[in-house]
Amino acid sequence: MSIKHPLRDRSRRGEPAAPLGTAPTGIRLSGVTVTREGQDVLQDVDLSLDEQRIAVIGLNGSGKSTLVRLLNGLLLPTRGAVQVGGLSTATDAKRIRRQVGFVFQNPENQIVMPLVAEDLAFGAKNLGLRGAELTARVDAVLERLGISHLRERESYALSGGEKQLVALASVLVMEPSTIVFDEPTTMLDRRNRRRLQATIDELDQRAVVVTHDLDLIGGYQRVLVVHEGRIAFDGAPGPAVEFYCGISDR
Repeated sequence: MSIKHPLRDRSRRGEPAAPLGTAPTGIRLSGVTVTREGQDVLQDVDLSLDEQRIAVIGLNGSGKSTLVRLLNGLLLPTRGAVQVGGLSTATDAKRIRRQVGFVFQNPENQIVMPLVAEDLAFGAKNLGLRGAELTARVDAVLERLGISHLRERESYALSGGEKQLVALASVLVMEPSTIVFDEPTTMLDRRNRRRLQATIDELDQRAVVVTHDLDLIGGYQRVLVVHEGRIAFDGAPGPAVEFYCGISDR
């Protein structure tokens, strides 16, 4: 089933502003299909992603995670093309990953160093930062997220909510213009879900968020409903959630 709904209400009052000097570049998917073991898990997707807050919802196994992993070259399409700021994920994945960061569902999948500060510095060193400049970048991101007190903590000893914020910090230190979140609240309790939600809301960067937490997306500009490997609905949060509830209740 493929039901295209006209996008509406893209420019609502109060939406977040683009980062100063680092406005997010457009993301384009053209005729994208992803095939695994002879089955199309994503079919004939054509999208232009330009809004600051975009949610992706859908049933389990619908193709949501496959869709967002295409956005920074973690996954390449079987057919079609994905471009970020005119760069192709097929040939420029490394450059694109500096523009499009990715926060995984399980933060332990991306925290690699024993201490929090070391984990952030690990990514920043790949940008060529060293010495005082490196320290300043790490400290600024920790302060921005309100987790400076975790600087010298051992990563494995953090709570689930703290680990998720450190995973986000490890992406922010790279200064991307877009951040993709793949079900970031799934492993969090209510208190930490609310804290992460507030953190995402305050980001300057564009956020593309895969979620089953429908309360998270009420203020978003655009919601994509993925169903059976296709974009079944593309519109404002209210109608998108109504459509999603309709297919989930069948």
